[in-house]
Amino acid sequence: MTASRSAKRTALVTGASTGIGAEFARQLARRGHDLVLVSRRSEALRDLGANLEGTYGVEVRPLPADLTDPAALERVAARVEARDDPIDVVVNNAGVGGGGPLARQDLTDIQASIDLNVRAVVRLTHAAMSSMRRRRATGGPRGVINISSMAGALPAMPGNAVYAAGKAFVRSFTESVALEETSHGLRATAVLPGYVRTPMTVGLQAADPPDVVWVSAERVVTESLRAFAAGRTHVVPGYQYKIADVLLGVVPGAVVRRGVLAAMRRLR
Repeated sequence: MTASRSAKRTALVTGASTGIGAEFARQLARRGHDLVLVSRRSEALRDLGANLEGTYGVEVRPLPADLTDPAALERVAARVEARDDPIDVVVNNAGVGGGGPLARQDLTDIQASIDLNVRAVVRLTHAAMSSMRRRRATGGPRGVINISSMAGALPAMPGNAVYAAGKAFVRSFTESVALEETSHGLRATAVLPGYVRTPMTVGLQAADPPDVVWVSAERVVTESLRAFAAGRTHVVPGYQYKIADVLLGVVPGAVVRRGVLAAMRRLR
């Protein structure tokens, strides 16, 4: 470790083995945070942790867990709530997308999506806020960063109904919690990325959409941490999605729905 425990800050990142989660781990380590990294992929967590410890001199502790498993989720929540080794920032990044038309989906897959994209976010946010209220700040912003999606900002997303609705919930939930916790000095920021080249978007990448639809994981994380530090309740990373977010506020919903349906048909 590079500093005393009293001066160190610790972040817990879910879905940390690849993509946006791994980038959060890298950028937080670069800022001097010790890390607790959560993912189902224990070997990938160990490899990433060893790399970050060697590069940035921080302490990284892998915490393998499948957050759709209630017992595993409770283990992670207990780590967030630990009084003797407190967590300062929780990044709820783990998620699953897609699914196809609702009528064709397996109910088990639907439940797993809700468990990961919604239930785990609520449980770990609750763990973070309740435990952080009980102790004094050690310097720097404390709270949660919850990964929503631009899918949750759309009035409809056919073929991704459960995913989009879950992400809409995450945004509303996070912004509400942010207002609840302002007087306690805690922060909650919802992040609404567009398309990012990660394992979750492999199918879309194969369709080869235009470059303008992509925003890098590095930009997503950089803008997210900046927004969290500034106490903003939500952030839309990438200029193209910032423009889209503004347009969604002024274009009639019926027009947006038709555009979404046409765009999805072209990408299939």
